[in-house]
Amino acid sequence: MIGKPMEQALNKHLKEEMYSFYLYLAMSAYLEGLNFKGMAAWMRVQAQEEYAHAMKFFDFLHARGGTVMLLALDQPQSEWASVLAAFKAAHGHERGITKKIHALVDKATTEKDHATANFLQWFVKEQVEEEATVETIVKRLEAVGDSPGALYYLDHDLGKRGK
Repeated sequence: MIGKPMEQALNKHLKEEMYSFYLYLAMSAYLEGLNFKGMAAWMRVQAQEEYAHAMKFFDFLHARGGTVMLLALDQPQSEWASVLAAFKAAHGHERGITKKIHALVDKATTEKDHATANFLQWFVKEQVEEEATVETIVKRLEAVGDSPGALYYLDHDLGKRGK
C-alpha cells in the first residue's frame, strides 16, 4: 500500500505527464500550421510518448492500492516565435520534468518507499534520453539558422520518427 504523501506526489506528477502530452500536441499543431509536417509528426509522436508515461503513473498508483486523482490541466502555449523557439521550449520543459522526477526519487527515498523509488528509476533513465534528443534537435536548428533548404531537410528527417 502506498502512503498518502507519495500517492499525492505521484498524482501531481501524473498531471505533469498529461500536461506534457498536451504541450507537445500544441507544438505539433503549431508546426503543422507552419507546414513543417515532419516536425509536427515528431511532436505528435512525442505527445503519445508522454501520454504513455502518464499511464505508467496511473497504473502504478492502482497497483500500489492508491487512488488516482485526475487533476485539472493548464492550457498550453499555442504559438512560439519560431521553430527553434518551440524546440527550445520543449528542451526546457524536459529539463523541468527531470527535476520533478528527481524530487520524486528523493521523496520516495526519504519515505523508504522502495517500490516507488524502483519504479521511478525507469523515468530517471528516460529523462536522460529525452533531454539529449531534444538538445540535439535544438543544436541542429541553431546550426542551420534560417536556411529554408536546411529547415525543410531537417523537417523531412524528423518526420521519419516512428515510421
